[in-house]
Amino acid sequence: MKNIFSSKRKITFTSCNMWKSCSLNLVLKKIIQTRFFQTVSYSKKVGKLSIYEVNQMLTANECAKEFNKGPVKSLDSNSLGSNIPIEDSRSAIISNFDSSLLVGVFDGHGGPACSQVVSKRIMRMIATSLMPKNLLKTYDQSQNNIFASCLNDSFEFVDELKHIYEESFAKYVADLINDSLYDTHDITEKIKNAFFQLDKDEALNYNCKRTMAVALSGTCALLAHVSKNNLTVANLGDCVAVVGSYSENGEWIAKKITNEHNADNLNEIRRIISEHPNNEKDSVIRSERLLGQLAPLRALGDFRFKWSKKILEELVVPIYGLQSIPVHYNTPPYLSPCPEIFQYNINTTDKFLVLATDGLWEIMTPMQVVRLIGEHMVGKAFLQPLRLPKRKLSIGDINIILDQRAKGLLMQPHDRNAATHLIRNALGGTEYGISEDKLSHMLSLPQEIVRLFRDDITIMIVYFDSNFIRTCPTVKSN
Repeated sequence: MKNIFSSKRKITFTSCNMWKSCSLNLVLKKIIQTRFFQTVSYSKKVGKLSIYEVNQMLTANECAKEFNKGPVKSLDSNSLGSNIPIEDSRSAIISNFDSSLLVGVFDGHGGPACSQVVSKRIMRMIATSLMPKNLLKTYDQSQNNIFASCLNDSFEFVDELKHIYEESFAKYVADLINDSLYDTHDITEKIKNAFFQLDKDEALNYNCKRTMAVALSGTCALLAHVSKNNLTVANLGDCVAVVGSYSENGEWIAKKITNEHNADNLNEIRRIISEHPNNEKDSVIRSERLLGQLAPLRALGDFRFKWSKKILEELVVPIYGLQSIPVHYNTPPYLSPCPEIFQYNINTTDKFLVLATDGLWEIMTPMQVVRLIGEHMVGKAFLQPLRLPKRKLSIGDINIILDQRAKGLLMQPHDRNAATHLIRNALGGTEYGISEDKLSHMLSLPQEIVRLFRDDITIMIVYFDSNFIRTCPTVKSN
């Protein structure tokens, strides 16, 4: 198929192996990993990367941003691919109205197309829906960023798709303006509406072949909106959001905000079974997957789990064959585009928010992640040049400062970006610290086996401004 994105970053959509299961059972996976290292002379089979090449690879997709007002002090982000091309995406948008921040990570499957499209479109739709109605009425299609500014937009749609999406967005804004109950909708309703509208536009639109090409693949989505002391998180799929807090006892605490929508979530299993006839209770979830094929139980895109069987037979089977319709496909839709919404009031002990795709959480626990970021915050201070206090100092005072500096330098991290710091530790960490040898091996794995060891990893870390939170009146999310 043709590329769906133009010159900023060319992403080619392919449907190769998209109908097959994307990972092995974890036990089998572990056995294969162990036997691989036991029976293969690894350094001979795979060209080992140098430390310079490792660092180049780890920092290639870094992104960092500092803010001078509002509840967010700074943002660190990074991604590391396992698939080629990477199927994860990420996005961050700052509101031009109230400086609130909207960030998101998107874990694609079956190709990168859906996650890339969703990361651009859903953020813009949600940011727009949160504007006052009088501002919505000033919408001008020629002013692309009138309501919000994207912080790390690295690609553009090809002209054909751009035209389709701009027309769709203009209609979306018009519908918001014409909604007589718009001002009564809370943020939860607005976010859910954006998800439903986007999925209807992409996955449920079988009249447009170009958008059908996008919805052949699918994506999980995890979004967070930070405004004043309010944190609203929307989750669809198996990404995870965690708040890192520092207690009065000097201990780090990991607060998991979201639930994964997969076979480990019994409430999610019960929900899906309840939505289908009793005679399907043994076929809806098989081998811990939706209809035996899809691991996330909620997602955007993936129209072959949503369309009627009749439409699939008419439009999809002639191109992809009968295997494109899942076995026991009787009462669609099976896959929900409805996000689960969580609201949280940020307090002064809350220091940062982590959003990450499951590639990170397969390797690390929330507590490990929070502690690593906490240690990075302390050590990062020693990456700055030494500045002496603006007062008279004795030789003894200077000796104390230099001694503290020397001890602190032992704690300084290799990376300024905390997301890179996490990836380095996830892939190269041992009980004795970072193993350069292990890290090099993990990044040198050939494409045919790399997915046995690691998935795509995408991380967003949002640092809260404690001083702003301390002086901000407590206001519940609307």
